[in-house]
Amino acid sequence: MTNAEPRGAFDHDKIRQGVRLLFSGLGLDPDDPRIAGTPDRVARMYDEIFGGLLVDPADVVDTMFDEGHDEIVIVRDIPFASVCEHHLVPFVGRAHVGYLPSKDGQVTGLSKLARLVDVIAKRPNLQERITAQVADTLERVLEPRGVIVQIEAEHFCMTMRGVRKPGAMTVTSAVRGLIRKDPRTRTEAMMLIGGPRPSTYG
Repeated sequence: MTNAEPRGAFDHDKIRQGVRLLFSGLGLDPDDPRIAGTPDRVARMYDEIFGGLLVDPADVVDTMFDEGHDEIVIVRDIPFASVCEHHLVPFVGRAHVGYLPSKDGQVTGLSKLARLVDVIAKRPNLQERITAQVADTLERVLEPRGVIVQIEAEHFCMTMRGVRKPGAMTVTSAVRGLIRKDPRTRTEAMMLIGGPRPSTYG
C-alpha cells in the first residue's frame, strides 16, 4: 500500500526474488551473467526511489519560526520524480507549493517545502495523491490560513506505451483554506505560481 505507515527498512530478499521472477516471466535466464546482478541493483535502487515510504511527511515540516509573516509564501518549480503505481514506470515534473502563514505568523524553512514534495513523491504513487498529500500535510502541521499546491508532470506510461504522447503534461492542484475561499487571495497565489512551464523532462 502506498499509504502504509513508515517502516524500518525494505525486504531486499523479496525484492531480489521478485526481479528474478520478472526475468523468468519474460523468458530470460536470471542467472545470465549480463543480468545476474540486476536484482541486487534494483533492491538497492528501491531504497532511493521509494525511500519516502520510510518517512512520515509530517516530520519534514516540524520546524517553525515565529516571523510574524502574514503574506503568501511560495516555492516554485520544485523538481521531483515518482513512480506510477499502475505501471511501475516514472513520471517526472515540477511542484509549486505555497501557504498563507498561521494567524501567529509562523513559517517553516523554504527547503522543508521542497523536502516534503520529495518525501511524498518517493513512493509508488499517483500525481493526484501527491498533490493532495502535500497540501494536507502542510495544513495539518503548520495550521496555515491557506495552502495551494500545483503539480505538472510528464507520465512515461503515456509516453512509452498506450497513447504514446511524449510531452503531454498533466496538471493537478489542491487548494485549502483562505486561498480557496477568497477569490482575491487565490488570484494572487495563482499569479505568483504562473502558468504551466514547457516540458524539460525528456
